Order: sequence, then C-alpha cells, then structure tokens
Amino acid sequence: MKKFLLALTAVAAMTASASAADLASRPYTKAPAPLPVAPSWTGFYIFGGGGGGIWDADTGVQATVGGAPILGFNQRQGGDGWLGTVGAGYDWQLNQNWVFGVLADGQFGSLKGTIQDQGPFAAGNIKNDYSWAAGVRLGYLIAPNVLSYVNVGYSESHWKGTTLFSTITGTPIGLHTNGFDRGGVFVGSGVENNLSFFGVTAPGWFMKTEYRAAYYDNKNISELSDVTNLSNGRDITFKPLVQTVTTSLVYRFNWSGPVVAKY
Repeated sequence: MKKFLLALTAVAAMTASASAADLASRPYTKAPAPLPVAPSWTGFYIFGGGGGGIWDADTGVQATVGGAPILGFNQRQGGDGWLGTVGAGYDWQLNQNWVFGVLADGQFGSLKGTIQDQGPFAAGNIKNDYSWAAGVRLGYLIAPNVLSYVNVGYSESHWKGTTLFSTITGTPIGLHTNGFDRGGVFVGSGVENNLSFFGVTAPGWFMKTEYRAAYYDNKNISELSDVTNLSNGRDITFKPLVQTVTTSLVYRFNWSGPVVAKY
C-alpha cells in the first residue's frame, strides 16, 4: 500500500511539472486592436430647421395690352423676413471623398416687402409665404463626418396678393393684385457635420447650414378693381431673386456613427 501511494505521488508530480512546462512554452498573445471603419454617407435622410431671407426684384409698369412701358425706368424693390424648412434626400458616397445626392424641400414663412406703381402713387405689401424645391447636390468630405457641398435645381414660389394704398394719403385706392406662383432655378452651398452632446457623438444626428439663391421668372402683376375685379390696364412687372440662409437638424437613417471591425 505504501509503495502504491508513493507511485501515485510521483505520477502527480510529473503531471504538474509537465503542465507548468507546457504553459511556459506558450507565449501570451494579445488580441489585435480593432480597426476603425469609416461610416458610409450612402442612405436616406430627413431634416428640418429655420432661418432668414431677403428678396429683391426689378419692377416696372407697363400696359396690360401690348406690354408697352408706361414709365421710362424700372425700380428695385425688396423685402426680408423669417422662414422654416423641412425636407428629405438620398445620398450616394461615390468613393472616399465624394458624395452625390438628390433632395426635395419646402420653405414656409414671411418674406415681406413692397411693390408700387409710381403713376397713381400706389404701393402695396407683397409676401413670399412658401416655396418648394427639388434638385441634386455634390459634396466633398473634408473629414469622414463633415461634408461640404453645392446644390442646384428647380424651385417654385408663391406670392400673396396685395391691397394697393395711396403713397400720399395711406388709404386704399380701390385696386388690388392677386396671388401668383413663379418658378425658376436655385443654386446653393452648405456644410453638414454630425453632432455630439457633452462630448458623446449622437449616432445619426447631423446639423447643416446652407445658403441658397433662387432666381424666379418675370411676372406681370395686373392691377385689378376691388369692385369689378377687372384690370385697370396697368401691370406691375416683377422679377424676384430670393436669398436665404438656414440651419437644420438632419437625421440620417443609415448612420450609426464610426464603427469598428470585430474579430
């Protein structure tokens, strides 16, 4: 029995020695660090925000029939105000630096100014209360999460009707103009970047600031009688340029923030 116990002890000692030697011969290897993978800009997004704008327009007065100028010179009228904007788009990241996209948006607010007919000393307030636009944009990534872009497309605006007042007495003169729509082209540029709060990146949330100029077609605005709604034979010509600056929150549905490859 004593010999058996001695033999068993010897075997256990040999096994422990072999295990220790085996572990000593295996160097410890640390798992490789995860490699960062830049997120893709490809995907759908929505946005909403607000800002301000100005417009100016070349105006004149001409005969409703024939279009002959009634006054010998044109004037420059203008206005300003606030606006809100909502929209959506889809981007494709073409390579490491370039992004191409399509977009559509609407603007609503109060860009108010004046029009006038110097002949009967009449003037009225006119307001661009909403517009919409659709177009394309091309952007360059100045950082993986910062896009600088330009855009271009078609825009259509709505202008409200006016009541014409005497510029001498300030009272209505019995004439008005109707509301109308005008289309044209827009060009713009902006910067979009992702957001962080208290140092923590917010996945999917971005902010963009954009400047836009919309060039609308000329409109002959008829001066109409308040009683008969018939023209008095005079049109105010109106060709507006609207410039806006807006800042919007953007949510990108495909964006989960910078991700890492897993092993």
